[in-house]
Amino acid sequence: MTDFDADVLVVGGGLAGMAAAISIARAGFDTIHIAPEAPPDRRTSALMGPSVDFLRQAGLIGEPAAIGHALTHIRIIDATGRLIRAPETLFSAAEADLPAFGWNFANIRLLDQFRDVARTLTNLETRNLGVTALSGDTVTLTDGSRLSAPLIVGADGKGSLVRGAAGLAMRETRFSQAALVCDLDLARPIGGTSVEFHYPNGPFTLVPAGGNRANLVWIDERATLDAARAGGPDTLLALFAEKSQRLFGAITLASPAFVFPLSVLSVPRAGDRGVVLVGEAAHAFPPIGAQGLNLGLRDVADLAATLAATPRGGADWGERVSRDYADRRAADLARTGGIVDALFRSLLADMLPAQMLRAGGLWALRLAPPLRRRAFALGMGQR
Repeated sequence: MTDFDADVLVVGGGLAGMAAAISIARAGFDTIHIAPEAPPDRRTSALMGPSVDFLRQAGLIGEPAAIGHALTHIRIIDATGRLIRAPETLFSAAEADLPAFGWNFANIRLLDQFRDVARTLTNLETRNLGVTALSGDTVTLTDGSRLSAPLIVGADGKGSLVRGAAGLAMRETRFSQAALVCDLDLARPIGGTSVEFHYPNGPFTLVPAGGNRANLVWIDERATLDAARAGGPDTLLALFAEKSQRLFGAITLASPAFVFPLSVLSVPRAGDRGVVLVGEAAHAFPPIGAQGLNLGLRDVADLAATLAATPRGGADWGERVSRDYADRRAADLARTGGIVDALFRSLLADMLPAQMLRAGGLWALRLAPPLRRRAFALGMGQR
């Protein structure tokens, strides 16, 4: 591999790309991370226990309480007004003998933490450039230069250039719904409880962010959210009070509101011919069940395991890694994608049988402890 510029090229500067670049370099591979500057990511990520454990074991973060907020309860309130409604349900981490289901992190703080770690690794080089083309084992950068490596990691998001240039197939379904996100200050704090109000066009979710602050994720029709945002702060706050059923007193805006389109994206195989995909280059979902970055970190963990299990050397080293990685990821990607897609569609379904199934499922989760524990395991991504 002496003719290559590095052992591995990682393309994409988001959280999954940063985690991948650091994990690969920590495994002893000469790594170049191609990470163009991007606008600050104002979103948050609710990372479940196994994901937080991976971040700590990989040396990506220290004590989670230093940069995040514990999620100890999940409260679901059916606010659809449909004929058949689900019961209000409260899930507690204590039922699973856990101090918390996970932790809610500001993406900006996580990314800063990852960058601090990356600066300590002498075999990890970062290029503040984009990629304009990929051909075989060589990428062309926005300054016209070229880099090559036997293994290329695409962590460049839903519109992944790496995925397209490598010929890796993908399927995407776009929804008329979008997500509005912002930070709120509440008159009455929600503690460690993530509160989900389920409405006909999607949930209105308040996630603990410490003290009286909560991160809002509101899913509704794109036109509805755009109109709400265009109406200004007073319009937004009136809608937030109504959607939260005024359970938390007066609400004030603590950040600007942003609207993101929603879709489901999946790939039949997440690697081939010396190219592997991680994060949203391989999968993307509506923000239901907190699976997005959790699944991306499981990508990184399986990539690290694949690298550890694949003997170095040989002209086909990158190809062997990509095939093994795709095999390792297939079941998890299919299972998680199916669960999240079915859950999101069930929230939107108006048909009476679907309403009955959803309400019956929540009743079962409420009344059957073994089923609740199984749901905890699935939701937390335990394997």
